[in-house]
Amino acid sequence: MLLEVRDLHVEFRARDGVARAVNGVSYGVAAGETLAVLGESGSGKSVTAQAVMGILDTPPGRITGGEILFQGRDLLKLTREERRRIRGAEMAMIFQDALSSLNPVLTVGDQLGEMFVVHRGMSKRDARVKAVELMDRVRIPAAKERIRQYPHQFSGGMRQRIMIAMALALEPALVIADEPTTALDVTVQAQIMELLAELRRETGMALVLITHDLGVVADVADRIAVMYAGRIVESAPVHDLYRAPAHPYTQGLLDSIPRLDHKGRELHAIRGLPPNLLTVPSGCAFHPRCPRARDECRTDVPPLHTVDARRGSACHLWRECLHG
Repeated sequence: MLLEVRDLHVEFRARDGVARAVNGVSYGVAAGETLAVLGESGSGKSVTAQAVMGILDTPPGRITGGEILFQGRDLLKLTREERRRIRGAEMAMIFQDALSSLNPVLTVGDQLGEMFVVHRGMSKRDARVKAVELMDRVRIPAAKERIRQYPHQFSGGMRQRIMIAMALALEPALVIADEPTTALDVTVQAQIMELLAELRRETGMALVLITHDLGVVADVADRIAVMYAGRIVESAPVHDLYRAPAHPYTQGLLDSIPRLDHKGRELHAIRGLPPNLLTVPSGCAFHPRCPRARDECRTDVPPLHTVDARRGSACHLWRECLHG
């Protein structure tokens, strides 16, 4: 495995108590593979990614347990300087809000070129040439002219392409994309996802795609990990999960996707709200919203049951879920 996250725990200390944002998360990503991490806001997707990248706000966030192995090295045992050298060069992240992630007072050419100046020791002139090549690579038209423009002069979709170019600048082995299509219209979403898939095929990079939308990842992901209240509740190859989900939460997410063959029907919604991480329900955290919940669900935390060699489900009733 290129990346292995093992039993990761992250908590945030607040005045009202301790919020366990990540509570025993484990997953792996092989070279050239795309793993989609799904779940509603507050499920712990982005916090896990920040812990992997070493950009978790500390305080208030704190990693309290687990391992993050990247190319065989435990990142949590490296110094801050060692982590900084890995970021960008060996692993990179695409953030969901490109406008706030880009520096508004620097041209996009300067921001793209900085990667080569800092990590590769290039001159500014050579770095600018590489920046133009990157903009061409992510299909930004008239790259030689637009390289002198500022972030606000680009559309939302073009800014996201610039973020992708920055992430790919040093050809990292792993890219984490955190909600890369947020706030983009459907057509641009499809273009961005197609671009990521194409670049993955060209470069052989591994991709961790964080999203709340199952519809976005259907044609891109190899495997899916579904998160709820800081835990992975289901992990499966993408086609297996779409065909027969083994957790009621996954089923609820799938049912909430609009479908052409359900024209005229009322859209399904998962009842209730995600739990407050300061007061997570006992037993299975999903049981207050689950239509299948039984007494054991309210008292016993379900382990990640082995459904088969390739998938798991943290549900006491996973067999019933598989069979409808």
